[in-house]
Amino acid sequence: MLELLTEKFSSALDKLTKTRKLTDRAVNQALREIRLALLEADVDYDVVKEFIKSVRQKVVGAKPPPNLTPAEFVIKTVYDELKETLGGEREELKKGTTLLVGLQGTGKTTTVGKLAYLLNKQGKKVAVASTDLRRPAAVLQLKKLAQQVGVPFYEFDEKEPTEIARKAVKRAGEEGVEYLLLDTAGRLHVDEELMRELEEIKRAVEPEEVLYVADAMQGQTALETARAFHERLGLTGVVLTKMDGDARGGVALSVRKVLGVPVKFVGVGERIEDLEPFYPDRVAQRILGLGDVQSLAEKAQEVIPEDQAQVMATKVLTGEFDLEDLREMLRMIQKMGPLDKLLAMIPGVGAQLKNVKVDEKQFKRIEAIINSMTPEERRNPKIINLSRKKRIARGSGTTVSEVNKVLKRYEEMKKLMRKLQRAGGVPQVPKLPRFPFRPF
Repeated sequence: MLELLTEKFSSALDKLTKTRKLTDRAVNQALREIRLALLEADVDYDVVKEFIKSVRQKVVGAKPPPNLTPAEFVIKTVYDELKETLGGEREELKKGTTLLVGLQGTGKTTTVGKLAYLLNKQGKKVAVASTDLRRPAAVLQLKKLAQQVGVPFYEFDEKEPTEIARKAVKRAGEEGVEYLLLDTAGRLHVDEELMRELEEIKRAVEPEEVLYVADAMQGQTALETARAFHERLGLTGVVLTKMDGDARGGVALSVRKVLGVPVKFVGVGERIEDLEPFYPDRVAQRILGLGDVQSLAEKAQEVIPEDQAQVMATKVLTGEFDLEDLREMLRMIQKMGPLDKLLAMIPGVGAQLKNVKVDEKQFKRIEAIINSMTPEERRNPKIINLSRKKRIARGSGTTVSEVNKVLKRYEEMKKLMRKLQRAGGVPQVPKLPRFPFRPF
C-alpha cells in the first residue's frame, strides 16, 4: 500500500538531508520530484498543485525553528501538508444508522461484514441488514457474513428496499443497537431510477452516515463517480477497498480535498479482519518512510497480553529464553497478521519490501520442528544429538539440515542478546517523538 509514493518521497527528501546547505534550488528540486511522484500516483491534479504551492510558500525563504535542521524543517512541513491533505484528524464513525452505497463490484457487501467485525471486536452492539433485492445472492452473502462475525442479521419479507430499511431501523432502536449497517444494491450514478431509490431510502431512515465504497485501484474514475453520488446523497465519508493492491494511493490523497469528506476506512486484504480505520497522520508517516509504529503496537496489544509480553521481552533481552519461548514468539507474530504487512509498518522497511515476497511457510516449518522435540529437548537443546535430529526431522516432515538451521539460528539469537547484555544491557525502545526526527 502506497509503495510508489513512499519510494519517491523518500528518494526526494533523502537528497535534502545530504546537502550541506539547504538552498532554494535544492528545495525546488525536491518539490519537483514530489510533484511528479504525486502525479504518477494518480493524485488529482488540482490537489497536487495546491500541495506543492503550500509547501513552497512555507519553506522557501523561511527560517527553521532552532530545534530543527533546515532539512528536518522541510520534512516536517511536507509531513504536515500530507496529513492535512489526507484529512487532518481521524473522524470516527458516528453511532446510529450507516448506509453503504456505491457501484456494483466494489465490495460493499463484504465491507459491511468487515465493518461489523471491526465494531463487534471493539465491544459495540452491531446489526446488519440488506436492501439489495436486485442481486439474489447479496442477502444470503450478508447473512452468512453476519453469522461468521456473530452479529444479528435483520431479514424481512418486504419487497421494497425502503420498507426493509425502515423496519431495520425500527428494530435496531427496539433492541438498543448502537450501529446498524445497511447494505444497498450496486448502481451506476447515471441510472436515474436507482439513484432515486437511494434518495428514498435515505429520506426514510435519515442515516447518521452515508459511506461511499470505492475500489482504490480505479483511481480518478472512482473519485468522479463518488462526486456524482455525493451531489445526490450528501456523503459523510468514503471506504477505500483493495488498498493492499494499490501501490499508488492517489485516491486516498484526493478524497478529502476533492469531495470534502474523509476517508474513514480502508480495505487491506480479503480476510474478514482486513478493514482498518484510516488515520491521516499514520498514512503520512508511511508515505515518508517512517512506518506506522502506532498501528504495529495496537496489533501486538490485540493478540499479546501485557504481562505475557513483559515476561517474553525479559527472557529475550537477557538471552534466557528456550525453544518453547521461541515457538511462542512465532505464534504471537503469526497472530498479528501477514508478515509483509507487519514489516511495512517498521520505519524504513516498507519501501524496501516493494518487490519482496515474504515466505510465511517458514514459520510453520520452524514450529513443526520445535513441536517434534520433547519438552526436555525444547528446554535444553544441547542434548539434541544426531539420532534425536533424525527423529525430529521425521516427525516434522523436514530434513536434518533444516533442524540444524533452526538450532543454529536459535543459538545465534541467544549469543547476540548476551553480548548486548554484557555491553551494558539492551536499552528500552523510547517513544518516538513526532519531531524533530532524522528518518532518512
